[in-house]
Amino acid sequence: MAQYRRVSGSVGLITLQNPPVNALSASVRQGIVDSVKRALGDQKVKSVVICGQNGVFCGGADIREFGRQMSGPPLVPMIHDIEAANKPVVAAIEGSALGGGLELALGCHYRISHSKAKLGLPEVTLGLLPAAGGTQRLPRLIGVPAALNLITTGRHVTAAEALQLGILDHVTEHNTVDVAVKFALSVTGESLDGRRISSFSCAPLSDLDSLFEEAMLKARALQYFFFAQRAVGRWSTPSGARWDTSQPRPVRKAAVIGLGTMGRGITVALAQAGLSVVAVETHAKQLMEAKKAVPSMLKRGAVRGGTTIEPDSITYSETVQAVADVDLVIEAVFEDMALKEKVFQQLSIVCKPDTLLCTNTSSLDVDHLASQTRHPELVVGMHFFAPAHVMKLLEVVYGRRSSPAAVATAMQLGKKMGKVSVAVGNCRGFAGNRMLKRYLEQAFFLLEEGATPELVDRALEEFGFPMGVFRMSDLSGLDVGWRVRKADGLADTSLTGTSARVRQGCRYSPLGDLLCEHGRFGQKTGRGWYQYDKPGGRVAKSDPWLHNFLDEYRARHGLVPRCIDQQEVLERCLFVLINEGFQILEEGIAAGPEDIDAIYVFGYGWPRHRGGPMFYADMVGLERVVERLERYHQAHPNVPYLQPSGLLRRLVANGSPPIHKWRNVIKNRNSQL
Repeated sequence: MAQYRRVSGSVGLITLQNPPVNALSASVRQGIVDSVKRALGDQKVKSVVICGQNGVFCGGADIREFGRQMSGPPLVPMIHDIEAANKPVVAAIEGSALGGGLELALGCHYRISHSKAKLGLPEVTLGLLPAAGGTQRLPRLIGVPAALNLITTGRHVTAAEALQLGILDHVTEHNTVDVAVKFALSVTGESLDGRRISSFSCAPLSDLDSLFEEAMLKARALQYFFFAQRAVGRWSTPSGARWDTSQPRPVRKAAVIGLGTMGRGITVALAQAGLSVVAVETHAKQLMEAKKAVPSMLKRGAVRGGTTIEPDSITYSETVQAVADVDLVIEAVFEDMALKEKVFQQLSIVCKPDTLLCTNTSSLDVDHLASQTRHPELVVGMHFFAPAHVMKLLEVVYGRRSSPAAVATAMQLGKKMGKVSVAVGNCRGFAGNRMLKRYLEQAFFLLEEGATPELVDRALEEFGFPMGVFRMSDLSGLDVGWRVRKADGLADTSLTGTSARVRQGCRYSPLGDLLCEHGRFGQKTGRGWYQYDKPGGRVAKSDPWLHNFLDEYRARHGLVPRCIDQQEVLERCLFVLINEGFQILEEGIAAGPEDIDAIYVFGYGWPRHRGGPMFYADMVGLERVVERLERYHQAHPNVPYLQPSGLLRRLVANGSPPIHKWRNVIKNRNSQL
């Protein structure tokens, strides 16, 4: 509904009332129509202010009305009538003006906002486009390029940016409604001819067609991703059982084994989801640090989310025996198979017979860990991404003996924690890290051939990644990958000659290993691929030492540096990642392209407006991906994974069908799910 009253003698104040975000439901729309009519018909009212109760202007349409017969006044004519009013109408924006809420504000003659408000047209993230005048008024107000950016990305802008763009007339730190009422009094009687946005004309642009084409590609990608995000839960086991039709087990009490960075984040995520948590750490010093860190993390999360976590929802212990009565355990110890084997052997003895045993491993064999237990059907992987209480992605790894009920429980728990849960089969690195390995290797090879970390990162960041591959490596720590390579017997820098750059018959770059031997682990040491002001510093700066190191490395191995452009960087890094994605689909490690795209957008920073790596392949053309991979493989025959995958070739042979028809081509493969 909407409340109407007259304030300051001559201002009609209309307050939207539909908590929590004052969505434009049928009753709210009816209230606005009735209130506007009343204000315009009252001779004592000279101007009107529209606001929302409880510090929120309007969050947009009421999604409960989607897909059903609409009742009440339609939104578009209502906004038209507001704009056509013969008395000034001022929007007083607090909290947020999103979607239909911003479109309502654009129909007003003036817009006053609090400095902390957010504005935007996020409909594209729901697979829609603004339908209440936003696509018409916003370009007329701020220009086509700026409007297209907001409409096709769905991003929220601050009040400061909205003022700079020209969406707002004034921003205040004070009570917005009071300021808006005073402003409404000041414009009483002024002509409104220049305030009706629908009468504005758009500035002509010479390259309008290309601008719209680029914008539509972004909107198409975002719409695709909206539906892809919902498709990731629709998979079945080889027997035909589906996790979403399998009854998940109730989980009321969970445990986390290992309270390093990842274990702490998982503990917080479980507590925030309302579970009782037993947090186990056998090292006294690390346990003490966790007892300090976890409450602090919970407190920060509560402030952000407006939630309250009971302080006694988490209990701490130094012994595994403390998990005897829990419903589910998540192991998050150091990434060492021998250590994890020991933990799972202990858990199999200590826990109840029906307790689900989950591992947070990022790449190790889930089936092998399951073999260490009495009930391998109750073992699944729950691969979180750091920081675990913030990152949205959860890879649920389905072992060969994992029961559908066990996977259903993990998927449901992930959803309860606010995660996007994606089921993947068991292989080295699963889906995300397996693809990432190829991406990283190509970046190293580009350095060997003449590129710099700055060039590679700039190309990837301009593509849309929040951070390039080398800045990302510095952030996560170069020693992490070094330990994995050493465990695999790859990081041997004592080799000389041609064998120094070959492992298992394939090309290998020891650059990362050599940097680690110099103690350059990234941000934590103040030196990595870049230099930082101090250990723990965050501002990456070009490092002359690193450039000299690369020159010496190339000279030592007889490598003649060449000019590498950004296009080659993108094709080498992204197409090889995409090719590995097709191989994963071929092997049945992931159910469909949507699963891989969800993993990369939510877990690896792939720009959402490019839909994900598999959607991007569809957009650029599968034939082009094949052609470029073949070309690079001819130039680098000792890199076998540059050969286009069999599935990619089959899709091209089938006429390169659109992405939503790929499953028809891959449906006969042997699923690992």
